[in-house]
Amino acid sequence: MSARQSEQMKNPSKDNQLSQPVLKLGIPKGSLQNATIDLFAKAGFSITGADRSYFPQIDDPQIQPILLRAQEMSRYVEAGVLDAGFTGYDWIMENNSKVHEVCPLEYSKATSAPARWVLAVPNESKVQNPEDLEGGIIATELVGVTQRYFRRKKIRVKVEFSWGATEVKARLVNGIVELTETGSSLRANNLRIVDTVLVSTTRFIANRQAWKDSFKRQKIENLAILLNAAINAKTLVGMKMNVAKKDLPAVLQILPAEKSPTVSPLADSDYAAVEIVVEEKVERELIPRLKYAGASGIITYSLNKVIH
Repeated sequence: MSARQSEQMKNPSKDNQLSQPVLKLGIPKGSLQNATIDLFAKAGFSITGADRSYFPQIDDPQIQPILLRAQEMSRYVEAGVLDAGFTGYDWIMENNSKVHEVCPLEYSKATSAPARWVLAVPNESKVQNPEDLEGGIIATELVGVTQRYFRRKKIRVKVEFSWGATEVKARLVNGIVELTETGSSLRANNLRIVDTVLVSTTRFIANRQAWKDSFKRQKIENLAILLNAAINAKTLVGMKMNVAKKDLPAVLQILPAEKSPTVSPLADSDYAAVEIVVEEKVERELIPRLKYAGASGIITYSLNKVIH
């Protein structure tokens, strides 16, 4: 990042400074960028211009978004250059950053599952456990975490920083520590996992002084509620249906026991309206069974936010 960009981060536009307080919010640039912007859209915010500028626009005058690599986000938040931001738990640990963790956010570029930094070797390697790497060389982008991992196990290795394409280096050194969500890239490169070094999810973090500021804390907490609500809604759908009262016991018996449906009277006193929120994967199994049990006018709809 250039000195000019760094200065811009420290000094928001004069219009913002004079008109109202602003939350300087770091948005991760790179692999998490699109997923983060999509999540904000589901939470009700429109972020535009991220493909052209490090300072995109958002339809909230109290937020100033700034694009930064996840790898350095926690350092800028700790230093107070940013009030808050989104980064992985892995980079908080790698940077040893002293920040306030607002909440985990279970979303990523590929799945909602946590990402893992894994120790991997070629399929043909004789290495079966970490101890077999004693005296070897490990390539990784996550140097500090990897060094501490081997130190805890009392295994002497040399950890070298990898500038990318780490899978290729697995056959040039003794092993690698690489990030994976599904394991597909490792399999494609004929690598196998020996051990998990660190499990990581995206975290919403805040500068400790910013967290003490009443305006900034309220803004951050409001964002956390809306973003988590959007995440909660990703795997859920709403269902509505009409049911003759004589069929109501059979229909309610089919619906998931842990979910309490809303049952409302209709103008026709012989019928009731039933509404429930269920897991999307359950919906496809429920619809035929509900139809056979007497439900009619079945409607399903997606949800934007679910607040627990």
